[in-house]
Amino acid sequence: MKDSTIRLAIRWIHIICAIPIVGYIYSPFEVIPNYAPQTRFVFFPVMLLSGLWMWKGHLVRQGMSKRSA
Repeated sequence: MKDSTIRLAIRWIHIICAIPIVGYIYSPFEVIPNYAPQTRFVFFPVMLLSGLWMWKGHLVRQGMSKRSA
């Protein structure tokens, strides 16, 4: 798979996981307990990791290629 395709997929994962977080922030207080665990333990970590991968993933890939060589 090309790097541009991987980056596009990770970007969409990041955007899709951000939507429930925005809903969590702007929803009424009565509704928050219904989906707080999913937001805290699934959507936020996935969004965080995908954002870090888009930001510094090139360094991880460089480190892995140097280690295998």
